[in-house]
Amino acid sequence: MTTAKVAAPAPAPFSTDDIFPDFPPRDDMQNYLYLHTPSSTAALVYHFGDSDTTLVASEIPVGWNPRQRAGILIPDLMVIFGVSRAATIARNGYAIPEHGKPPDFVLEIASPYTARNDVTGKRRGYAEYGVPEYWRFDPTGGRYYGTGLAGDRLENGAYTPMEIVRVDDDRSRGYSPALGLDLCWEYGELRWYDPQREYYLPTYEEIMAARNAAQDASRQADARIQQAHARIRELEAENRRLRGQ
Repeated sequence: MTTAKVAAPAPAPFSTDDIFPDFPPRDDMQNYLYLHTPSSTAALVYHFGDSDTTLVASEIPVGWNPRQRAGILIPDLMVIFGVSRAATIARNGYAIPEHGKPPDFVLEIASPYTARNDVTGKRRGYAEYGVPEYWRFDPTGGRYYGTGLAGDRLENGAYTPMEIVRVDDDRSRGYSPALGLDLCWEYGELRWYDPQREYYLPTYEEIMAARNAAQDASRQADARIQQAHARIRELEAENRRLRGQ
């Protein structure tokens, strides 16, 4: 589906003291289950490296300015390069004119309460803001979005679908030029894959498993060293005994 071309309204002025209001927290578990618990957001932070100028954020208001009364959007996940993370924190949200650019990448996670708005109102809103890439992830495989994974690229003010490759019945993926990564729908989970380095960005579970394996290997190595030292002491004692005979 291609959206109609939209024109962004002229943003109203705002002062350095204006901040975005706090919004009520979501009442579903989608972000907790598919972003926070597997550490998808943290994986991107570590992958891109510079947290001062790269903003990887979840559920932070985005708008023309904190004074606007309608149209503020709160992405489940957004990534923005070359901006001030500190300014966003101080503003309690992301004011597009302040940074001179919209988010580079936005992702929404499907839920029974938000799915319809994700493919209608939010899609139009992100196009109005000029967001180059808008992605949607449906853990059910299509109950809410009609597909497990979908991505749109903004071209001449309108969103057009990006290619999604179906690997098999349980896996599909699409490439994000903004991130330089593949977004992967795999067995109902969201994964990030680096096609240049040919590896998946690790989940928290994988990081902990690797750390535990390293600790186990270190303990085993220490045990072998201690055993070797004990054997050396035994041989030295035997050598002294033989000399004394």
